[in-house]
This record gives sequence, C-alpha cells and structure tokens, in this order.
Amino acid sequence: MDITRKADRTTIAGPAEWFTGTVTITGQFQRDTPSRVGGAIVHFEPGARTAWHTHPLGQTLIVTEGVGWTQVEGGDVVEFHAGDQLWCPADRKHWHGATPTSAMTHIAIQESQDGSPVTWLEHVTDADYLAGPARR
Repeated sequence: MDITRKADRTTIAGPAEWFTGTVTITGQFQRDTPSRVGGAIVHFEPGARTAWHTHPLGQTLIVTEGVGWTQVEGGDVVEFHAGDQLWCPADRKHWHGATPTSAMTHIAIQESQDGSPVTWLEHVTDADYLAGPARR
C-alpha cells in the first residue's frame, strides 16, 4: 500500500498552454504499468477553464466544490455543480472550468494510452466561453 499524505502532496500552477485563468493542480499522479490510471485535484478560480482537449480512453470528473461549465464540441455549454460526476467518452473534444462568478474544484481521473492521458488543443475563446449555457 502506498499512501501519499495530504501534507506531502504538491500543488502546481496550471500551465498557460493548457488553461485560461488561474488554475492549480494538486496531487497529480500516474500509476505504474500495468495500470493506466492517473488523475489530480484541479481547482479553477472564477473565469478559469481548460483549453479544448481529448482523452484517448475518456475522463471522469468528480466535482467537489463550486459550479462549473463544460462543453463537448458541437454541443451546448452545460452547467454542473458540487456533487455531480461527469463522463466524457474517449476522443471527444471538450473543455471544462469554472463559471465567470464561481470557483470550481474537481477530481479528474483518466487513463493513459501509449503513454499519454490527454491531447491538448486550442484555447476556448472568450466569446465562446462567455456565451454560457443555453437558456431553456
């Protein structure tokens, strides 16, 4: 059994090439082969979001705090809340982050394929982000 204590977890700033706004990544891990699972706790300040990206084997998000938005390419922006779980299927281009007025934290879990858990793409434009969820 390998235990990483809370006090021993590292927190890094989310790289500007992958995120817009202030994002922190805590306790990032990638398990050794034969396991392919990896993950981290990711915190987004209001207005912060990922760039568009894909995961070769999909991604699960477990929202622990706040309110966020997500979008799969070609779909509507959808709002989610603390306690929600999101699943994005393999190779679906998507983004996720906080709303303009609320911070959001999630646990991200994904698997690597051929050594990589993610392919990063272009940034989400401010105009596309600020369009927000479809009002019904």
